[in-house]
Amino acid sequence: MLVAEAQEIRSRERKLLSAVNQTLLRSYRGLSKLNKVAWLRIAGGAGIFAPVSAFTFIGLAVASCPQFSWVNNALSDLGVVPGVTSTLFNFGLYLSGLFCLSFAVGLFTFLGEHVVGKIGSFVFVLASLSLEGIGLFPENVRPFHLVFSIAFFTLVPIALLVVAGYYIVAHQKRIAMFTLSVAVVAAMPWVLLFSVQYVSGVAIPELVSGLAGATWTVVVGSKMIKIASRSKNP
Repeated sequence: MLVAEAQEIRSRERKLLSAVNQTLLRSYRGLSKLNKVAWLRIAGGAGIFAPVSAFTFIGLAVASCPQFSWVNNALSDLGVVPGVTSTLFNFGLYLSGLFCLSFAVGLFTFLGEHVVGKIGSFVFVLASLSLEGIGLFPENVRPFHLVFSIAFFTLVPIALLVVAGYYIVAHQKRIAMFTLSVAVVAAMPWVLLFSVQYVSGVAIPELVSGLAGATWTVVVGSKMIKIASRSKNP
């Protein structure tokens, strides 16, 4: 009699424990989904605000420096002009780098579990950190500024090429071709500069390459927000 009662009690305890575990598991999955949706919104917004902040502050810096020449100067020359010009330029790049970093971290979620997507996201993280480095270390801080500048304009096309590879593997042809095209546009001004040297400065290649990358972050950032908006909260 006592043995039967003990077995019944243990059976009830197991059922109760199982029910609690199932409840906790559903709560965890729901929380994970909520965090994923929230993070996609944040990362998507960051992908849109990154180029907006960068080009707004660059434009203000250019407007405050009448002697700046698109043909003869580098954009980084604005970062060492005394007064408000350098402050606008350097702060704008650092702020944009923070937005880019948030966007790049969000790519880890957005591109799924495939290793190619993870690699592309990681390279974009490195590019974002390089952009922050450009703002933190102006042109007169050698050799750090040059290292970060070369890293940024090299890593962005590489990241785009890797992400394009991910989209090809994932059979998403339209976004794959778009990403591949942006990667080519981002790299081409530098290829032409070193083969033809069509300008004496590097401001124009920097602008074209930056605009290409900015176009991609805005498009993908908008996709992140759209997907997050379609997801139902648990």
